[in-house]
Amino acid sequence: MTDIQIYNSAVRQKVAFKPLDPSDVRVYVCGPTIYDRAHIGNARPVVVFDVLFRLLRHTYGEDHVNYVRNITDIDDKIMHRAKERGAPIEVVTEETVGWYREDMAALGALPPTHEPRATEFVAQMVAMIETLIAKGHAYEAEGHVLFEVSTYGAYGALSGRSTDDMIAGARVEIAPYKRDPMDFVLWKPSTDDQPGWDSPWGRGRPGWHIECSAMSSELLGNDFDIHGGGSDLQFPHHENEIAQSRCAHTDAGFARHWMHNGMINVDGRKMSKSLGNFLTVEDLRGQAPGEVLRLALISTHYRGVLDWTEQKVSEASETLRKWGALVDGVEPSAEAPATVLDALSDDLNTPLAIAEMHKLARAGEVAQLASAMALLNLAAPEAVAADDNGIEALLIERTDARAAKDFARADEIRKGLEAAGVVVMDKPGEASEWRLGPNFDANKLEALK
Repeated sequence: MTDIQIYNSAVRQKVAFKPLDPSDVRVYVCGPTIYDRAHIGNARPVVVFDVLFRLLRHTYGEDHVNYVRNITDIDDKIMHRAKERGAPIEVVTEETVGWYREDMAALGALPPTHEPRATEFVAQMVAMIETLIAKGHAYEAEGHVLFEVSTYGAYGALSGRSTDDMIAGARVEIAPYKRDPMDFVLWKPSTDDQPGWDSPWGRGRPGWHIECSAMSSELLGNDFDIHGGGSDLQFPHHENEIAQSRCAHTDAGFARHWMHNGMINVDGRKMSKSLGNFLTVEDLRGQAPGEVLRLALISTHYRGVLDWTEQKVSEASETLRKWGALVDGVEPSAEAPATVLDALSDDLNTPLAIAEMHKLARAGEVAQLASAMALLNLAAPEAVAADDNGIEALLIERTDARAAKDFARADEIRKGLEAAGVVVMDKPGEASEWRLGPNFDANKLEALK
């Protein structure tokens, strides 16, 4: 069995991963708030932790890994979007979760073992809040229930922040009913036109943080192996989860390991709608197949900042084209290559795994390459596995047309290849080289022949 090392954010170092129960490895990852199309930043943790899910299944057995990724379907953003559209909240959430699942499947992500919705676990949230009140960690004030941060001495340990930093970073709501600005909401009142549930504190709805604590406890137990999510969730969301979970279940440790993926920039800048570089998965799927996007997403180590560029997508496309041509019709080896497994077992070092796969390709170890591609769920999609001979034939025709001074046909082929997303590199005195760009369109190529 491969020894797996992971970087545990809670202790800020790489540690050996030893599951509490190797026959039931338990992982929880924070999922989406479903009010809009998923963007590429939403997709990164899905793909990162899909790689982890596959590695754990390979190591411990497919039936011995329990992976939970939640869906937040109670949120002020959802209510605002529903009001904007003049549609019931259920219509917005059902449509959005459908988009999300379609996009993540296109990126080659396995469905999690459980995909709980917050609305299905309100009773467990209410019960957990009652426990926190009974143990002196929460209090009711003006229809709200708040967690009293000062009652948990280790608050801030995960993020390593001072109280002043946490107050500034959390943009805490200053409210007269709070005993301390750092106290966070466990339950809030709902108006008649807002979704709400009956509770000991009146009709209302849960705060965001309590949702994940209740769902993870219900589906994985009070102790489980790994909690994952984006680095932007480390504080305050994950910090608050730890505080309320450990205070509610004082005999348990909650998550034993914490894993956080880095953020995504686009062309060197933070992604934002105001900068015009906000990329949804739907938009990107119109430019390149999901397998290409998946490879681009794992081309940078998960803990680093990923700079999303057209060149990165183009390189991923070219890599899959070459690999796909090599493994076409080849039976994968029974065992995944040790070098690739070793790389993935070293804190999900996907860039190293990809480098090892390039070595296998150069060495002609195609059965091993096919096995590694299967492990990472990387395949040459139809749009990438283009008819190489067709492109080569067109380039030969262009050369012949030039020789015959039929410049109109030569120019037509050049422009047609460009429009089809084929990048041609001409070299004086040598045969032209080519690669598929991220916007490759096989139909346009066929029309050119």
